[in-house]
Amino acid sequence: MSGRIEKCFAGLKEQGRAALVTFVTAGDPDYETSLKIIQGLPKAGADIIEFGMPFTDPMADGPAIQAAGLRALRAGQTMKKTLKLVKAFRAGDKETPVVLMGYYNPIYVYGVEKFLTDAKVAGVDGLIVVDLPPEEDDELCLPAMKMDINFIRLATPTTDDNRAPVVFKNTSGFVYYVSVLGITGTKAPDLKSVQKNVNRLRRHTKLPIAVGFGVKSAEQARAITRSADGVVVGSALVSAVGNSLTKAGKPTSKTVKAVHSLVSEIASGVRS
Repeated sequence: MSGRIEKCFAGLKEQGRAALVTFVTAGDPDYETSLKIIQGLPKAGADIIEFGMPFTDPMADGPAIQAAGLRALRAGQTMKKTLKLVKAFRAGDKETPVVLMGYYNPIYVYGVEKFLTDAKVAGVDGLIVVDLPPEEDDELCLPAMKMDINFIRLATPTTDDNRAPVVFKNTSGFVYYVSVLGITGTKAPDLKSVQKNVNRLRRHTKLPIAVGFGVKSAEQARAITRSADGVVVGSALVSAVGNSLTKAGKPTSKTVKAVHSLVSEIASGVRS
């Protein structure tokens, strides 16, 4: 399987640097503002964009991403609108890889076959579905692979040498290494532990490894990219949206700028 994600990592390897993967919740705080945020991410320094699929019960997500999901749902975001957002982004950007991240329930409700067909047409390159383990690959992973959509798997500090080959068997695109146990955006990653685990997991996969959960600054990003092929920033960007809104949760003139400024700052760490 070769597509935008593989080309992106191959190109960055030639440049001698890691990827900056940015996560934002689709439709947060509303569809129009979300589109403006997403459209400006590549220019701000994002190499790969993850669109969070809003869901009412995001069990792996911390307070910032939970709040963003609820804001998006209240503003009328649906799976159909999330795919529409991808399509609108793709109309102006044919190169930047797009990954949808979230939970299986909204995909199941939409209908797996219909979802994969519509996602492919919209321009989705990969999926991260946090609550589908390898034992459930028949549900979504294998059908996605048949559609040439990467299925990106999470590895954690508890993914030991026995479990790793099972986790990576049908994984493609890249591996998302969750640097801390628990929910997103609540703890800072332990850099020594990250380096040790990334190096250990490399024995089980040739795929690029991107590290996420808890990355908030250019310094952290720079340190992580010494051992990883990419760094994922999510909660910090979602918090930047949340902190820029009015008390009623409406966007202000600062909302789009707040996200792009933070991405530029973190990108400077990744690229230095």
